[in-house]
Amino acid sequence: MNLDQIKSDERYLRLLAEKFPNSNMAISEIINLQAIMSLPKGTEHFVSDLHGASSEFIHMVKNASGVIRRKVDDLYGDSLTEDEKRALCALIYYPDERLDMERPALSESGQLEQFYKTRLHQIVEVARAVTIKYTRSKVRKLLPRDYAYVIEELLHESITEKDRSQYFNAIINSIVETGRAEQLIIAICYLIHSFAIDALHVVGDVFDRGPGAEKIMEILSTYHNFDIQWGNHDIEWMGAAAGNLALIATVVRVSIRYVNIETLEEGYGINLLPLATFALDTYGDDPCTVFQTKDFENNPRLTRSAGLMAKMHKAISIIQFKLEGQTILRHPEYNMQDRLLLDKIDYNNGTIRIGHKDHKLLDTYLPTIDPNDPYRLSTEEEALMEQLARSFRKSARLQKHLRCLYQHGSLFLCHNNFLLYHAAIPMTQKGEFQEVDVCGKKVKGKELMVRTNEVIRDAYYGRGKTQTAKDSLDYMWYLWCGEGSPLYNKDKMTTFERYFVADKTTHKEVKGAYYELANRRDICEKILREFSIDPEKGRIINGHIPVKTIKGETPMRAEGKRFVIDGGFSKPYQEKTGIAGYTLIYNSHGIQLVEHEMFESRQQAIKSGADIHTRIQLQDFTNNRILVRDTDLGKTLSEQVENLKKLVEAYEHGVIREQISDNN
Repeated sequence: MNLDQIKSDERYLRLLAEKFPNSNMAISEIINLQAIMSLPKGTEHFVSDLHGASSEFIHMVKNASGVIRRKVDDLYGDSLTEDEKRALCALIYYPDERLDMERPALSESGQLEQFYKTRLHQIVEVARAVTIKYTRSKVRKLLPRDYAYVIEELLHESITEKDRSQYFNAIINSIVETGRAEQLIIAICYLIHSFAIDALHVVGDVFDRGPGAEKIMEILSTYHNFDIQWGNHDIEWMGAAAGNLALIATVVRVSIRYVNIETLEEGYGINLLPLATFALDTYGDDPCTVFQTKDFENNPRLTRSAGLMAKMHKAISIIQFKLEGQTILRHPEYNMQDRLLLDKIDYNNGTIRIGHKDHKLLDTYLPTIDPNDPYRLSTEEEALMEQLARSFRKSARLQKHLRCLYQHGSLFLCHNNFLLYHAAIPMTQKGEFQEVDVCGKKVKGKELMVRTNEVIRDAYYGRGKTQTAKDSLDYMWYLWCGEGSPLYNKDKMTTFERYFVADKTTHKEVKGAYYELANRRDICEKILREFSIDPEKGRIINGHIPVKTIKGETPMRAEGKRFVIDGGFSKPYQEKTGIAGYTLIYNSHGIQLVEHEMFESRQQAIKSGADIHTRIQLQDFTNNRILVRDTDLGKTLSEQVENLKKLVEAYEHGVIREQISDNN
């Protein structure tokens, strides 16, 4: 290597030398990194549009979208019956609950110790199968501290060689005799969960619709390796948690609309009592008919309070429409003047003009709206929003989850020849990238995504301290419902019309050109090139638009260049999709697209081993296994190897002095 080049990199190499102070240590690390690059790549899972479906999501993580069951089938074939395999899988998925269920009968029959020994042998085999392609050091890092030595011995001992199998069995017997069998079973099962999915990619929309978004976020906040590409429903909650009043009102309205106030009240401790009090005082005798929803029938706990919920629903909806109007008036550059509707109401005749046509309002009791200043909040509404904003701001759990979304999230991700983003790259009808004004800067294509990503971060970290940060916080609302938003990209959001106008033609929301154009291969290749991804090897992964499998739609678009993996994890979507979600799996053999059927319940999975049944919809495997060196991580490791080689030469040429340890 050229000595001048080494000297030009001397400053960096000296920093590297602090970690590897002599050539022996640097060479050892080179050997280690080159060995890692020769391993098969880890298994990645891509999911989208979870929408609070916590039970389904948790089970998907625990069973690795069917991967663990297939490992059990590969290992045990016909040597175990179907019932025995189901029981083993149930133990791996839910070890604590399954042990509690099985222990009494086994203890009474005197078979408990043998059960422990059998299960320990089996789960160690499964653990060995899912960890075999990882280095010992990586496995060691995820081992529970109290049992690290024992588990490591079990994973790497031979059970076929006579002498070593005796040693293996002796460890198992000692574990059982010392009363630590259950703790070890649980620890190994959780280890299996961790290594069955090496990396989890969530392509947007953890929040809304289902009742368990906070449970999903709690799991993600401690997950070993995940990222999220924000969806429009995530941005709605992120903006609310950051203090955008219009989005706070939207979050509360949507939560009531889908009978999901448990997430607000129990999950995040948001106090809705002030809203209930205001709603009763304001709409006491009003039946609020158009704000009642049949969805309350699905939540028996709330059925008796359906009347109160309808009043709360109406109260927060009117406040939302006012706050949205204020935002539009502050930002004419959003070009959303057509969404200013409260000033288009004829309060005497009970009609509203939309476009060039008058429509009868379905609800004309609007006591808090001043016809002369329709977007002004009343004194009571202002006080209510101050209370709600304070509750959002002081929710420690919500703020913790918000930080998690920012730390692990982004608007898009380029990874291993995949381009991940939730919804769209705004485009014109001619297939050109659409220019959008993002807080004073006109951008398009990749530059639009980068600029928007910056604004989203400024909205949170700027804390509204400057006018720029205030504009960024307002823009979070535009991202929720704006035509040029890459998270929405429809001509309008017709929430008001759906409540107040019977004519369904006013409810129509026209999708941006992207949604149709992106079904073409040439357009997808153009997008991939825009993000510097090889169009031949690259693929796009989207969510956002539920794939109506029940109507024959397929998640594979543009001749396989684009996958839309919103399959309806959340139950409210499953009537439209006919399935319960997709997982795209990318392992060392290639790509699998897995389609999930409905999940019955966690309790049923624990009791009988009932599982999410999966069907392989696509399998694109390669003849040669994909190694770590073929991935983005491999490129990073290769750069590290080259730098370490420079460091070794710097030591050999005396450019940097070695620190010789006592062991050398």
